[in-house]
Amino acid sequence: MSAIKRFDHVGITVSDLDAVTRFFTGLGLELQGPPMAMEGDFLDTVCGIPDARTTVVMLQAPGGGTGVELSSFERPAPGPGRPDAMANELGIRSIAFEVTGLEEMVSRLTADGYRLDGGVGEYEDQWRMAYVRGPEGIIVALAERLG
Repeated sequence: MSAIKRFDHVGITVSDLDAVTRFFTGLGLELQGPPMAMEGDFLDTVCGIPDARTTVVMLQAPGGGTGVELSSFERPAPGPGRPDAMANELGIRSIAFEVTGLEEMVSRLTADGYRLDGGVGEYEDQWRMAYVRGPEGIIVALAERLG
C-alpha cells in the first residue's frame, strides 16, 4: 500500500521571482541553490502545459523541513491571479511560519511597505498571530508561541 512519507514543499507561482525571493529570504528562509530554469518533456508532462518554461527557486527554513518552491513561468505567460483575495476565498490562501519576535518582524515588514490584512491577534494566551500581505498578494501567516 502506498503512503505519504513527508510533506515536501508548497509551490507558489509568481510573476516577479526576484522580489518574492527577496521577501521570503528577508523573513529568514534560505535558498537551496541557484534559480533553476526548467523546460522539456518532464515539465510539460507534470504540469500538463505543452512547451512550458519556468524558473524555479527552492527555499527552506533554517534547519530544514517543508520547503517553498517559487516558480515564474516564461511560457506560457501566467494567467491572472487574485492578489487581493481574502482568507475566505476558495483555494490556498496563506503559508504559515512559526516565528520569534513577531512584533519586531511585523514592524520591519510594514516599514518595508508590506501590510497586515487585519491586526495582530492573540489566541487563548497560547499564540500571537498576524497575516502579512507580501508581494503579489501572497498572505504569510506569522505565529509566535506564547509562554
